[in-house]
Amino acid sequence: MAGMVEQRSIDVVPDAERHGSAFSQLTLWLGANLQITAVVTGALAVVFGGGVLWSLIGLLLGNLLGGAVMALHSAQGPRLGLPQMISSRAQFGVRGAVVPLVLVIVMYVGFFASGSVLAGEAVGELTHLGDTTGIVIFALVTAVTTVVGYRLIHTLGRLASIVCALAFVYLGIRLLERADLTTLLADHSFRLPLFLLAVSLSASWQLAFGPYVADYSRYLPRDTSPRATFWWTLGGSALGSQWSMTFGVLVAATAGGAFLDNQVGYVVGLGGAGLIASFLYFVIALGKLTVNVLNTYGGFMSLVTGIGGFREQRTISPRVRALYIAGIMVAGTAIALVGKDSFLTSFKDFLLFLLTAFTPWSAINLVDYYLIAKERYDLPALSDPHGRYGAWRIGALVVYGIGLLAQLPFLATSFYTGPLVAPLGGTDISWIVGLLVPAVLYWLVARRDTGHVPDRMIRSAEPETRAEATVR
Repeated sequence: MAGMVEQRSIDVVPDAERHGSAFSQLTLWLGANLQITAVVTGALAVVFGGGVLWSLIGLLLGNLLGGAVMALHSAQGPRLGLPQMISSRAQFGVRGAVVPLVLVIVMYVGFFASGSVLAGEAVGELTHLGDTTGIVIFALVTAVTTVVGYRLIHTLGRLASIVCALAFVYLGIRLLERADLTTLLADHSFRLPLFLLAVSLSASWQLAFGPYVADYSRYLPRDTSPRATFWWTLGGSALGSQWSMTFGVLVAATAGGAFLDNQVGYVVGLGGAGLIASFLYFVIALGKLTVNVLNTYGGFMSLVTGIGGFREQRTISPRVRALYIAGIMVAGTAIALVGKDSFLTSFKDFLLFLLTAFTPWSAINLVDYYLIAKERYDLPALSDPHGRYGAWRIGALVVYGIGLLAQLPFLATSFYTGPLVAPLGGTDISWIVGLLVPAVLYWLVARRDTGHVPDRMIRSAEPETRAEATVR
């Protein structure tokens, strides 16, 4: 077992340890999205008043737009060989990156908790031990899988992509035996606020993967095509999420309250009883295990990145790695146990809240990587607060803060509604503002200050290499 455990954390993956092909991104992200929480996310578009046809179109648009943003992050992995959030040090500073990292860690713990609620129900039914015990068992399996690391995570993704796809084909057939698809699609009435809610739900789902998507492409060979990485990532994530969300829309439109009262129980009951029901409980747990491992692994990377910026730490021991992962597991499990009885409404608000936190980060990271630095980073300097990126890059932090604040007037949640929502007919366009405003502002600020950008990618800290890579 010890030989199987991944040794890398936030350090650069050497070329000798690179392996795989861009196709691995398809199976990983397909498996991560063919799962019950994505079904619930799609169902929310109908639960909150949308019609089937325009909900499906809105969800598709959001999955493509948000998926394109997260896939652009994925394409950074083979080039940098680093976890996603450590590249934020080039924009925010080695220590300044902790600002978005705090919100990222909250996201991971929140998704771990929300996923554990639904998976715990499945495990509880499968083992006949109840929801609470099911949540605990699921959390322990998640932690062990995360400790082993990258290779096992991709293996799990390949397994989930096949098993969950077969299960969703079967469930789709069963659903269409009950539902009149023509009737469900007959309502063509268009209501902009509900349409944009559907777009926001799926876009936020995709954008929430952004802070860790490159964690799972960073072991690909350095010469892996960025286009291939982009398209396989987008294909797997958009296809898997749209498939699950379409199923959720149709289930919610058909079942109504029966689905809302017990999402896991209804989906399994739709498939059948006996061995089929047991298999479907297993499928639900497998799908959630895949994505919860991603959340835990990403949370571990983010914690190490945040703390390492102050300790100038690049590597950690397997024991410390396990302690980080255990901490995330305990926090997420505690939240799941406390909040398991009020999941549906709180999850919708959680998704929309996450959108406000991560769209400005995505905008700044992508503008810097593709337009300012043009894929040229000094990798050793990402661990040196006294190096070219410094400890704090105030310009980026100010732009990030403005990006957060700019969304508030346009944000609509159950606990806060901005003053410009009503004049727009109740439409929530905060995610659009959160992408555009910081992207433009950061480009205007950063293009005047390119002294920290090297002439080429610097991978080694050797003196002669640094001498050759002079600062422009």
